[in-house]
Amino acid sequence: MLLSIAPIALLVLLLSASVALFGSDASYGPNQVALIIASAATMLVGWRRRMSWQAIQEGMIGAITVSIMPMMILLSVGALIGSWIISGTVPGMIYYGVQLLDPGFFYAASAIICALASLSLGSSWTVAGTLGIGLVGIATTYSLSPAITAGAVISGAYFGDKLSPLSDTTNLAAAAVGVDLFEHIKNMLWTTLPAFLTALLIFSFIGNEDAATPANIAEIRSALASQFAISPWVLSPLVLMLGLIYFRVPAYPSILMCTLSGTLYAAAFQTDVVRALALAAHPNSPAPLIQGLWMTLFSGYQSPEGMGELSKLLDKGGLASMLNTIFLIMTAMTFGGMLDSTGILRQLLDQVLRRVKRTGDLILATVGGGLITNVLAADQFLSITLPGRLFTRAYDDRGLNRLSLSRTLEDSATLTSVLIPWNTCGAFMTATLGVATFEYAPYALFNMICPVLAVVFGYLLIAQPRVEAASA
Repeated sequence: MLLSIAPIALLVLLLSASVALFGSDASYGPNQVALIIASAATMLVGWRRRMSWQAIQEGMIGAITVSIMPMMILLSVGALIGSWIISGTVPGMIYYGVQLLDPGFFYAASAIICALASLSLGSSWTVAGTLGIGLVGIATTYSLSPAITAGAVISGAYFGDKLSPLSDTTNLAAAAVGVDLFEHIKNMLWTTLPAFLTALLIFSFIGNEDAATPANIAEIRSALASQFAISPWVLSPLVLMLGLIYFRVPAYPSILMCTLSGTLYAAAFQTDVVRALALAAHPNSPAPLIQGLWMTLFSGYQSPEGMGELSKLLDKGGLASMLNTIFLIMTAMTFGGMLDSTGILRQLLDQVLRRVKRTGDLILATVGGGLITNVLAADQFLSITLPGRLFTRAYDDRGLNRLSLSRTLEDSATLTSVLIPWNTCGAFMTATLGVATFEYAPYALFNMICPVLAVVFGYLLIAQPRVEAASA
């Protein structure tokens, strides 16, 4: 057991040193170094257990393979953000949004908007990468907290994702323990709905005394209108996204089509903006329109000089903005894959199960297992499937319906993934919303309340169906 804990203890030590030495810049390289060193230590543990390098490598490659699609989505979202900014879509969302969304209920409204969109689409990532960036931009315009807004966006996006039959994690949790998908969704309402309503209540009471004055709002709207050709037509890519949601088009092709839509709209209606971007960097460009669009998709939008605070609002996006996050995901998945292939992760979860004596203990162990796997393996899919396999027998032995297991896996593995900086979900949200994980985590209220509620329900024996009751 001590040998299994050694790589984990080393990682904790290195990550602590990384934060102490580099502060907020730790995620831009130092944390990745810590994960690589910890992976090397895990490899040595595997060799000590007489495992071949081939077996360890297969675990590492398997984990990275699982993360390829999330990384592709991450890259496409980077391009989407750039195209939606230069097309005027994001500026238009901010321009019109400050007229419709009152600061008095902004955080709660943001959570509700994202919950409805995610429930329809089944993808928290797509919602955060489209509506989320617009809402964070509106919050910045209002002088409201981007961290609280990000927390509200994530709370709503994960609520809808969790209850959507189109969600990959929802389908995976049901399949991992062998329960009906719609029975699984119905059973999740016990913890999901109270947790979300509690989060909305808290968001509605969070103060906004420092919100911008009408004069400040008018000034920012004027600056946006002077930079972009703002009209209701700039929201066309957003309307396209909503249409794709309605027709249940998968997330990745939806993002690609909306990126193309934003790019074409920019070429047609924001020609001066695109040309100015290219000529600012390359004064002798032979094709500034093409070059400007190309630059935006790769490196994001850059405001002209003299735009002041508006630059902080709009200067983002592009494929390049996501490369460091992909670096973090790959190193984290390398470490997580090695932990899985060497048996370290399974051994830790077995230790958790050995301390189970009551139903509440089992629910707590499931929540802890999902969280531990999210921290160590850095992937919510592995955090659902591995504890799901290991804990199934424990639920069967106690006569508990597996619906309790599938629900608790979602309450823990799905929801806590976004609270961990090096997890694929935490890294994605930080890169997309522009807010550090540790900054938005305290405000991702739904994601924190739901696991706690699951444990409370376990000890109080609330909504813990027995196999006999299910069969009756």
